Amino acid sequence: MADTRFEVIGVPGLPMVEPGDSLVDLIQQALRDISESLQDGDVVCVAQKIVSKAEGRLIRLDDVEPSTAAVELAAETDKDPRLVELILSESDEVLRKKPGVLIVRHKRGFVMANAGIDQSNVDHAGGDQALLLPTDPDASAARLREQLQSLSSVSVGVVIVDSANRPWRMGTTSIAIGAAGIVVLDDRRGGEDVYGRELKVTMINNADALATAATMVLGETIEKIPVAIVRGLNLAGDSQNASIINRPLAEDLFR
Repeated sequence: MADTRFEVIGVPGLPMVEPGDSLVDLIQQALRDISESLQDGDVVCVAQKIVSKAEGRLIRLDDVEPSTAAVELAAETDKDPRLVELILSESDEVLRKKPGVLIVRHKRGFVMANAGIDQSNVDHAGGDQALLLPTDPDASAARLREQLQSLSSVSVGVVIVDSANRPWRMGTTSIAIGAAGIVVLDDRRGGEDVYGRELKVTMINNADALATAATMVLGETIEKIPVAIVRGLNLAGDSQNASIINRPLAEDLFR
């Protein structure tokens, strides 16, 4: 029988994360501060920003030398050439461009605006900076899961959450860019619906659903809650990577 109830527990109180910080130590201390502990089957959802900051992915724009291609593309899109240089360096392909908009395919396979590079909730007191995605979000999730399990002696999943916009839909939601310890895609193909009709294409994206649920607590702006625990869902299983969510290029109908 499917689960009929779950809860999302926000974990406030983490300090501003700096390069080299141990996220597992910060999370464990924040949990103790709210008299909470991890339980078997919990999924720990972590905002991409604190993962990137801990991994030293914050770049000073003054240290970036834009290429000719970046300068030209910046003029077309009305963006800072230094920022465009970072976007190009993180991308395999520019898919769409117009003033104010630059959609690319990230080297990790994500299709997103500005290669996921963000300048919000970043300290610019010493000059403009930009925060890049983790180099390998799935590996980051796997490390964090291993460390959390080692310290807590329970089995958990980890999802790294990033905000994203979707084609033909207004507003920002969240997606999983990294995952470990959960069934990312629940493949129901070959099964039957309630009337016995064979399911041909149904694949349930657990990871993105978890990311979106967590964001109702994490927020998108000034909430200062970068970690949330999703509890009560039976999503444990063979650990899959979030990279399997990316649709293969051969199946991309919009190229």
